[in-house]
Amino acid sequence: MVELLAPAGNIESLDAAIGEGADAVYLGLKSFNARMRTTNFAWNQFEAAVESLHKQNKKIYVTVNTVCEERETERLYRFLEYLKDVGPDAIIVQDYAIMRMAQEFFPELEIHASTQMNVESASAVKLLQANGVKRVVLARELGLNEIAQIKKETGADLEVFVHGALCVSESGLCLFSSFLGGKSANRGMCAQACRRLYSADVPGGIRQGYFFSPCDFELIDYIPALIEAGVDSFKIEGRMKSAEYVGSVVAAYRYVIDHYKEDKKGALATGKRILASDFARSKTTYWYGFENRTQGVDGAAQKILNPDQAGGTGLYLGKIAATKPADKSLIEALKQAASPDTPPKQFRIQMCCLKGGTYEPDPGDSIRIHSKDDSGRVSHKIRSVEMDEKTEKRWIDIPSGFSEGDEVYLLQYKTGNKRYPHVLPNDIGRYRKQPRDGRLPILDITPVAPKELSYFPDGVYVQVSSVADLFAVQGLNPVRAILEYNSETSYDLLNHKTVLPFSKKQLFISLDPFCSQSEEAELKQQLETLVKDGYENFVLNNIAHIQMLKGLNVNIVAGPYLYTFNRWAASWLENQGLGAFIMPYENSRRNLEATWEQNVRSRVLVPVFAYPALFRMRFKLPSDYDFTYFEDKEEKVFKVNSTADGSFVMPEEPFCIADKAAYIKSSGFKKILLDFSKTKVTRSQIKAITVSMAKGQPLNGISRFNWKDGFYSPQQMEEYKAANERRAQAKARSSGKNARSGKGRKGR
Repeated sequence: MVELLAPAGNIESLDAAIGEGADAVYLGLKSFNARMRTTNFAWNQFEAAVESLHKQNKKIYVTVNTVCEERETERLYRFLEYLKDVGPDAIIVQDYAIMRMAQEFFPELEIHASTQMNVESASAVKLLQANGVKRVVLARELGLNEIAQIKKETGADLEVFVHGALCVSESGLCLFSSFLGGKSANRGMCAQACRRLYSADVPGGIRQGYFFSPCDFELIDYIPALIEAGVDSFKIEGRMKSAEYVGSVVAAYRYVIDHYKEDKKGALATGKRILASDFARSKTTYWYGFENRTQGVDGAAQKILNPDQAGGTGLYLGKIAATKPADKSLIEALKQAASPDTPPKQFRIQMCCLKGGTYEPDPGDSIRIHSKDDSGRVSHKIRSVEMDEKTEKRWIDIPSGFSEGDEVYLLQYKTGNKRYPHVLPNDIGRYRKQPRDGRLPILDITPVAPKELSYFPDGVYVQVSSVADLFAVQGLNPVRAILEYNSETSYDLLNHKTVLPFSKKQLFISLDPFCSQSEEAELKQQLETLVKDGYENFVLNNIAHIQMLKGLNVNIVAGPYLYTFNRWAASWLENQGLGAFIMPYENSRRNLEATWEQNVRSRVLVPVFAYPALFRMRFKLPSDYDFTYFEDKEEKVFKVNSTADGSFVMPEEPFCIADKAAYIKSSGFKKILLDFSKTKVTRSQIKAITVSMAKGQPLNGISRFNWKDGFYSPQQMEEYKAANERRAQAKARSSGKNARSGKGRKGR
C-alpha cells in the first residue's frame, strides 16, 4: 500500500495530518533541517510524538537535510546519537557526512536520501542503495515516465512530492539566496529569491515581473498513474503552512488513494473539491504530461512560471490602511494559551485594518503579508478581530514590522470548528531525552600517496563552456583546462570537429550537476566512447556520475556540486573512489581551512573566480522573456542564459578572490581555479585577473560570496546582538559609577 506522507511544521499540523489519515509525517527539530524558519519541534515534543505515533502504527521521519560545516560535525554527531536513542523511523539527509557517520556509529538509523541530494536517475539510486540508503526522495524536476523507469531499473523504495511549493532551480543546486547574503538554501535559510519582483530592460521600456516565481505543485490527477508506476510514498510539501492547509491537502489525497480504484473519476472530483479552499499559488503539474525530454525543456516554463503572479499569492484581501499597537491583554492571553516553548516572535504583533479586498478575514484564517518594497513576506494565522463601532473599522492582528501599503492575501480559510485528536499526550514532562556530550571520533582524510595525484598537478586551472574559449584561455598557460560537457561541446568532442589546443591528458571534462533519467543511457554511452577515445580525466557533479564511470579506469574529481563542506562528506566520497575535490562555491576561507589539514590540501582545487549559476532550471525560458539582464529592488544586476540544456541565472558581478591567490597558495592550497563557465572569455578579463593575482589587488565590481563571512547563522546573530547588549549595559553601568564618583568631570 502506498504511503501518504504529510508535513508537520508544528503540533497543530501534526494533529491535522494524522487526523485526516496520513500514514506518516516528517518534521524537523531545532537544527540541521531545510526549514529553519518554521517553528519545528522541541526535544520533549519530538520524543512524545515518536512514542504516540508508533502506538498508532504511524511512522515519523526527521529531516536532517542540510549541509554542515566542519565546526558543526561534533554537534551533528550528538544529534544523531540523540535520534538513535529516541528512535524515529528514518532520517532524511542531504549531506554525505550524515550517511558516513550514521553508517559507522548509528546503523540503527534508517537513511532516506533527501530531494536536496539531487537524485534523478537510476544510476544515482543504485549508488545510494549500495551505500545502505533505504529510500530515495526523487528530484521534483522529473516526469512520470522517468520515475516509472527508475522504479523498473532499481526496485528501490521511492518517494515523490505530489503537492506544495516548488523551487524554480533544480533540486539542491540553488545558490541565489546564499549569494545574496549567506542565507543558503542548502542550510535551510532560503530567502526565496525566486519569489521576488524584478525589473528588466526590454524593447519598448522597463518590464517588471515575478520572472522566476514558480506555481505550486498539484499532482492529484496523477495519483493513480504514480501508484501503478510503483511509487512507495507520496509527499506533501508544507512545513511552513498552516494546520488547516495540511489537513485539507491530506484529506484530498487520502480520499483519492482510498477510492480511485472503485470510481476514478468520482474520486478525483471529490479530491479536487476538498482542495478548492487552498488559496496558494496557481497550480502546475510541471514536468508531467511531456512525452520526452525535448518537449519538457521546450514547454515546462509555460507550465511552471507566471511572471504576473506575486511571490506568494492567495485571495487578495487588500492593503494595510492603518496600524496600531495590539492591546497588552491580547498579548498576555496569547501567551497564556501558547505552549511554553513558543518562540517570543509569535507574540510580537500589532493590529491593522485593510482596504481594497472583497473578503473580511476571521480568526483562524491564514494570511500572508507582503512588504510593498518586496523585502519580505510572512505567513500568519489571525487570532483576534476587533470592530471599532465609531469608525466602523475592522482590525485584525498581524506580525510587527509591516506598515501602510503592504499587501495581505488569504492563504486558507479556517476549517470551521473542526478539531483533531491530539497526537501528543497532555503531559509531556516525562520525556526528557536530549543530546548528550558525546565526543566525535577523530577522522583524518587519507594522506596523499606518492604519485597518487600525478593527474592533478599544482598550478592554475581554467574552466570554460565552449571549445572556442579553450583557445581563448591558452595565454594563461594553465596546468590543466576543464571543459564543461554540454550539448555544444559534446557534439564537438564526439565528432572530432576541432583539434583541441590542449592534449587529452591536460583536459578535464566537467559533467553537468543535473543528470536525469531520460539522459542517463545516452550519457553513459557517450562517456564510454570518450574514454575509448583517450579522455581520462573527469569532474563529477552528481552521484550518478560515480556509478556511470565505475570500472572505466579514469581519473575522477569531485566537482563543486558534490558538496564537501566537512571532512566526513569528503571521506564518504573518498570511499566511492574520489581522491580530489573542487571547493563548493558557497564555502568560506575559515571552513575550507578547518576541513582540510595541511597534509591533504593538495587534494583540493580552490575556485578564485567564477560566475556561479545561481538558478539552474531544467527548461528554456518563455519566448516573451526577451531580456538578458534584470535587476532586483536594490539594483543588483543579474543575467540569464536560456539554452538547449536549460536556463541559468548568473550574477553580473563575479565571485572573485583572485587577489587572495598568494595567501591561498601559502596556506597549502596550491591548485587555483579560474572558472569562466557560462560566459564568453575576453582578453581584458584575463588581463585584469592575471594582474589581480600577481599584485594582490582586488578587482572592482566583484562579490566575495561567502569567502570572508561564511554562511548566515541566526544563532550567531543572536549571540552577536546579546554580546552588544551586554557591552552597552556594562558601559552604561560604568558611566553611572563614574558620574556618582565624580570621575570624568572637567575641572572648574
